[in-house]
Amino acid sequence: MPIRIPAQLPAKEILEKENIFVMEEERATMQDIRPLNILILNLMPEKEKAEAQLLRFLGNTPIQVNISFLRMTTHHSKNTSKLHLDTFYQSFSEVNKKKFDGMIITGSPVELIPFEEVDYWEELQDIMDWSQENVTSTLHICWGAQAAFYHHYGINKYELPKKCFGIYEHEVLLPNENLVRGFDDHFLAPHSRYTDIEYERIRNHPELQVLAHSDQAGVFLAGSKDGKNIMATGHLEYDATTLAEEYQRDHERGIKTQMPENYFPDDDPEKAPLYRWKSHCSLLFSNWLNYYVYQATPYEWD
Repeated sequence: MPIRIPAQLPAKEILEKENIFVMEEERATMQDIRPLNILILNLMPEKEKAEAQLLRFLGNTPIQVNISFLRMTTHHSKNTSKLHLDTFYQSFSEVNKKKFDGMIITGSPVELIPFEEVDYWEELQDIMDWSQENVTSTLHICWGAQAAFYHHYGINKYELPKKCFGIYEHEVLLPNENLVRGFDDHFLAPHSRYTDIEYERIRNHPELQVLAHSDQAGVFLAGSKDGKNIMATGHLEYDATTLAEEYQRDHERGIKTQMPENYFPDDDPEKAPLYRWKSHCSLLFSNWLNYYVYQATPYEWD
């Protein structure tokens, strides 16, 4: 089924070339279907790239969804034009009287900064509190997951000796949980972060459960037992070349980031990386939308 997005959104052309079913708002209003309303809080610096990555998988499910984008008003974006933000994004004050079936909170390159020192932390706390009453289920990604662990459950992050950067193998720990339905026992996923969350603190929390873990990269998938909050510490939504672009960008900035592990064939940056996690990303988004959003949300919010 299609995703409903504004006709002029730049990601629309990218997705149509990939044969992802997108539908303009005018056509969608003519269909007598109750689509899911999904709110995306996009904290990534390159917002247009993140939009395409997320919409690619939201549009590859059997459920029609309406997409709304949310931005922070307490932070000035340096990498996305004001025109793009004004055209396609809303502020929290414009959406906080509405109900949403699902929400996605993305990662952000602020993980080495204490949460309380992030310039938009108070605004993000308000949004996360609001989501508990006004959103059926929220998917938190990377730093967004760490923020959810800290804000909702009091579990803080810690800095790693070196960046967790590459493609790592993960084991499904709770194969009967709907979020990992259809997953292989072991699967690959990208990570790109300088901080982590203690596995034992999540495992021992009475409200949480760990669904997938890596000996190298730690906890990958976890969530509240009621399905209200889902946390993914890595980036299954990444394109095949995203880690290569990050690696090149860091070196151009003089940051001596190590080569992403298990990524380039023969560890040769001149060779194109293989896309080995796409199918599991499709499963993750499909399972989340179906079992945690569609099956749990009311037809009409009160």
